[in-house]
Amino acid sequence: MKVMHYSLAVAALASLLVSPAQAQRKPGEQGSRNVKILSHIPLGAGLRIADIEIEQELSRPYAYVTRRLNPAGFQIINLKDPAKAYVMYNWWIENPDLHQGAGGLGPTYVKTHGRYYYVSSFQFSQGGPDVDLGAIVFDVTGLPDTSKIKEVGRIREPGAPGGFHEIYGYKHSSGASLVFTTTQSPFMHIYDIDRFVAGDAKQGLVGRIENPTPPDAAPGTVFRGWHDAYVGYDPASHQDRFYGAGAGGYFVFDVTNVAEPRLLSSMSASGLNRGHTFTPDPTGRYAIAESEYQYAPLRVFDMKPRGDTLVKTGARVVGAYTADWKGLPHNTEVRWPYVFVSHYEDGLQVFNMMDPTNPYTVGFYDTYDGPTKVGACGDNVCNGAFGVDVRNADGLVVISDLTTGFWSFKMEGFDGWNGHQWGVPNISSAQDWDNGPDGAPKPQKVS
Repeated sequence: MKVMHYSLAVAALASLLVSPAQAQRKPGEQGSRNVKILSHIPLGAGLRIADIEIEQELSRPYAYVTRRLNPAGFQIINLKDPAKAYVMYNWWIENPDLHQGAGGLGPTYVKTHGRYYYVSSFQFSQGGPDVDLGAIVFDVTGLPDTSKIKEVGRIREPGAPGGFHEIYGYKHSSGASLVFTTTQSPFMHIYDIDRFVAGDAKQGLVGRIENPTPPDAAPGTVFRGWHDAYVGYDPASHQDRFYGAGAGGYFVFDVTNVAEPRLLSSMSASGLNRGHTFTPDPTGRYAIAESEYQYAPLRVFDMKPRGDTLVKTGARVVGAYTADWKGLPHNTEVRWPYVFVSHYEDGLQVFNMMDPTNPYTVGFYDTYDGPTKVGACGDNVCNGAFGVDVRNADGLVVISDLTTGFWSFKMEGFDGWNGHQWGVPNISSAQDWDNGPDGAPKPQKVS
């Protein structure tokens, strides 16, 4: 009898850990019962949709979706009624047929001095115009009146042609509203939006972070050191920290002084020589790390295995997650204990990381129902859910799918996120543009 009870317990546990992609679904079952689709908007030809960013204030119900290839640009989705979402604005680069390369890729927004700026990154290659264009800044304060959207200016980097691959907006503990960008060079660039808008001669460039990995490319060829980045405040150390993924793996820098970034930690895993995405939890102890190749799971690093001190090297992989071992997870949004994943061919996946050594699926919705291995990367599994974002105020989840377009969801029981309700710092990719990072000293006002 005891053996029977033990076997039943093991079987029950195993059933909880089976991923949705591995489980047998009923005909027509596209998602878990606890994930409700609110809206879906097809956005055109396949493989043309890129990343997504949602504004965090309920009074500004707007999501931005970047558009890759031709035509390159972005679209604004109105989510005033999430069940009746619609495209309220389209912007396309001038002379789209002349532009070559990836096009629009990374979206972010910044609020400063009562105004809202949307910043979109672009990558255009040789053979067409704007090879040196990295990003375009738009004033979107006047929304929902789209006639008031105004292009403020363009950030160019002629010293590293090829544009900016990724972009991240951050409210620094100093009070500055910053944008971090990936360049076609070993450096991540840091721009102060206030300085850029004011017409700063250096376009608001206030710092650069060099990837510490020696270039592995032949002399004279482009070495792009970084792919993706997350920036967040660490209350324990009172530091603004940059978490970068790229050549050599994953790195943590102290960027409290953006003019003098200081390397704190580096980590990698067996057989891995390049990182893609790197997202810490609110405590800064665990981080979700993605690497862009088929069969690669999300790895969970323990960056503080010996207490509160960040290890300089040797952070251990203590857990891993994938919805389908044959697929590829992409971008991640951590709202502890949940991690929201745009999992390419497997759509939206949500897993629980309360025990980082044993992450497990708690919800999913398959946004991509097309054929497998018809994608945008070398092994062709890069199709489907590309970008993901979460609105903390009410728990709205949005997905940008490379082929099927825009989606919005609600997960049962997840009606918003505030870290304090979970006993962790209230820190995520969602910025408090008015008050600054949780736990950071408030900047002194100069009279």
